Amino acid sequence: MLRMGHNQSAEDLNLGLGWIYYGLARLIQPRRAVVIGSWRGFVPMVIGRALQDNRDPGEVTFIDPSLADDFWKDPRQTQRHFAAFGIHNIRHQLCTTQEFVGTDTWRHMTDIGLLFVDGYHTAEQVRFDYEAFADKLAPRACVLFHDSMGERSSPMYGPDKSYRITVRDYISELRRDPQLQLLDLPFGTGLTVLRRCAAANEEPLCEGQVGRV
Repeated sequence: MLRMGHNQSAEDLNLGLGWIYYGLARLIQPRRAVVIGSWRGFVPMVIGRALQDNRDPGEVTFIDPSLADDFWKDPRQTQRHFAAFGIHNIRHQLCTTQEFVGTDTWRHMTDIGLLFVDGYHTAEQVRFDYEAFADKLAPRACVLFHDSMGERSSPMYGPDKSYRITVRDYISELRRDPQLQLLDLPFGTGLTVLRRCAAANEEPLCEGQVGRV
């Protein structure tokens, strides 16, 4: 849980970037969040906890084909893993994003309030992950890209399958779109937060207003 670049520390019970994930999920109050990729479930569990804690609970769709190892292969063990932390609203999809977009579950998805992209860290795959859900995002949705601020070699899939992390190359492309706002957070292995620019008639939500999407 502490190894995958979210700047956590056990000594002071600090979630690191997890506070951002939890806070956004509480603020946005999404009916649905989508998390693509997770080594041992830190991000889906933090977001899942937030959605459970919201006044109107939401659900996390967690997409991971378990290519790094067999950790997510057994559906019953996966649910037991999350349940051990008191999380019961994560629906795991044992597939790649390319496979998931061929399912009825994907076709029926709408109003995704939070999208977290942390799968295979090439610019090409991150582009596919984002574009697969871009038209399904709620108006006030946020998208979070992990490992977005540096380029390095990753041995995640074994020493003979090492590859270059190039997420930042796709982030650079997105910055050229005037319809998008992006913010880099230089902690852990880097996080970039994206949202669409507000429409002309979109007003900020004030205290007491329900902001659920």
